[in-house]
Amino acid sequence: MPKAADVQNMFNRISRRYDLMNRVMTLGIDKRWRRAAIRAAKVDPSTRALDVCCGTGDITFLLAEAGAEQVIGLDFSEGMLEQAGRRQAGYRDQAAADRIQFLQGDALALPFDDDSFDVITVSFGVRNVEDLALAFREFARVGRPGARIVCLEITRPKSRIANFFYDIWFDRIVPLMGAIISRDRAAYTYLPESTKAFPRPPQLAEVIRAAGIREVSWKRYGAGIVALHRGELPIEPVQETTTAASTGTERAAGAADTVEA
Repeated sequence: MPKAADVQNMFNRISRRYDLMNRVMTLGIDKRWRRAAIRAAKVDPSTRALDVCCGTGDITFLLAEAGAEQVIGLDFSEGMLEQAGRRQAGYRDQAAADRIQFLQGDALALPFDDDSFDVITVSFGVRNVEDLALAFREFARVGRPGARIVCLEITRPKSRIANFFYDIWFDRIVPLMGAIISRDRAAYTYLPESTKAFPRPPQLAEVIRAAGIREVSWKRYGAGIVALHRGELPIEPVQETTTAASTGTERAAGAADTVEA
């Protein structure tokens, strides 16, 4: 995996065409996946939400539109945050946009106190962090008791046929699109490489649980190429005597590896 500074520079380079590339690359279906993430977050008017690796703010704005009282979008790319700020200035729902604050920061060292947020989201971002386990420990640290943790990420599909078309799309077509639309083939060659190295949904669920997050489950979307993980922080400290039973229940919940469009 490239060093953090290299990944940061890459996202700075592609930030201006990032949204357009996402729409073209996913044929616009990514909007449906993001709405599913918002439903999983269960936002209400008292929610204080953090969107980590927010990019240009797709999930950030949706959290605010869903009614969250305050939303913070955090990213380490200045270029992405610059685009997010431009969107915020002319956003269609200005009341929602006014409840958003964008900050530059590191997912591995979140600049917030413990127990600060009711919802923590990350979409298409944890694949790029150097220490996945540390990232989820940080999410758990800043979450309040009962906080919802929602992760949306690209993954390899389960079936051989889907994998065949997945490889053609991401290994050949997406880099070509990146060269034409973003004028950066290298950035969109990194995408399939990072996806191949990323844990599959069951393994990612174990990483999330190891961070102290409970009730972990996941669901696949888009013919299995995207996984939506959801978990909650315990309201009360987890007792050692109940850990084994709790883990067994959570594995059963996560085992329903279903697929939606």
